[in-house]
Amino acid sequence: MAAWTPGELALRRAVPPPPSFPFTVEGVVRMGRAPWVGTAAEDEDEAAVAAAMDRAEVAEFAARPFSALSGGERARVALARVLAQRTTLLVLDEPTAALDLRHQELVLRVCRERAATGDAVVAVLHDLSLADAYADRAAVLHEGRIAAEGPPWEVFDAALLSRVYRQPVEVIPHPRTGERIVLPRRDRAAGWPAAPEVPALMRGVHHFPGLRTGSNQPPWPNLCHSRATS
Repeated sequence: MAAWTPGELALRRAVPPPPSFPFTVEGVVRMGRAPWVGTAAEDEDEAAVAAAMDRAEVAEFAARPFSALSGGERARVALARVLAQRTTLLVLDEPTAALDLRHQELVLRVCRERAATGDAVVAVLHDLSLADAYADRAAVLHEGRIAAEGPPWEVFDAALLSRVYRQPVEVIPHPRTGERIVLPRRDRAAGWPAAPEVPALMRGVHHFPGLRTGSNQPPWPNLCHSRATS
């Protein structure tokens, strides 16, 4: 990449814009088409901008100032700008950081769609459960170096993550789907408050199949399974 000029790079990889722009939402998204000015692809500008705003769900506030948006809305506009650029490499820095659950899933579904067409998508994520669910490969960085790299179901090891984050971590299967969830471990011995005592009258009441309030029996005992590694 070092051998390419900035213009040549812009035709090949897309990076979200800085956090503030004195332009409308549509104007910011349209900036993604700048590298294609004077090329045959310039004819695709209108379609590319419209499709990108629709896919990122920002078309409804296309005329609003970018500076007036919330953090999550700005993140989606930044994604739309990247999509409008129509490059074969997307580089995304924490694209889900300010988003609600729906739009976290939306952004990463878009990334999966682009990867499925043969494009390369590189994303920095701090939500390791999302990374495990969507990434083909993952790299864990520690003190400026790669501590582990490979398929996420191999890389996201509880012992490794606990060492890297300097925080006890556990990796558990979701009780219904089996998808892996990465969580901080909150031990009572470490000062985490104990769960409130269940009133005596509630003990024995069935809330879920296989789980009695006040018992240590896990819910859904037959549904937990590990994610396949093939």
